[in-house]
Amino acid sequence: MIRLLASFVRDTRGVAAAEMAMVTPLLMVIMFGIFEAGNFFWNEHIVVKAVRDGARFAGRQSFADYSCAAVTNSGVETSIKNLTRTGDAAGSGDARVSGWINDQVTVSVSCSGGTTTGIYTGRASGAPVVTVSATVPYNSLFGALGFDTAGLSVSASAQSPVMGI
Repeated sequence: MIRLLASFVRDTRGVAAAEMAMVTPLLMVIMFGIFEAGNFFWNEHIVVKAVRDGARFAGRQSFADYSCAAVTNSGVETSIKNLTRTGDAAGSGDARVSGWINDQVTVSVSCSGGTTTGIYTGRASGAPVVTVSATVPYNSLFGALGFDTAGLSVSASAQSPVMGI
């Protein structure tokens, strides 16, 4: 009996298979985690570029569409939100990030005040600056496999001075 046990202990056939069986679950978790992190950063990149596009678009609208407190033209505000979310001012395209809706985009306006020159000459309230912000819930790639991303969101903000048309 001891001889059989000793030969079993010295036998190294199958060691690689046993080690692989122990390491494979860890490698799978790492691989899925890398995919998930990559997807999160990709979504963040999309949202950052989208709010930048929205702010640029907002900055090229007419001075008449803004006061120092808000966007005075609701059609312009909707167009800014549509462009931010879909890349199209009419909002006819798909959302850049799955599940993104216009209510998750915020458009606000402030004025710099002080002395104004150039295109802002004669504007007593100063140069209007539009801020476009978005907070989009993150949808997991592997939510069905147990990767819980509930409560995780992607946020971005960008500003542009209004240059008018």
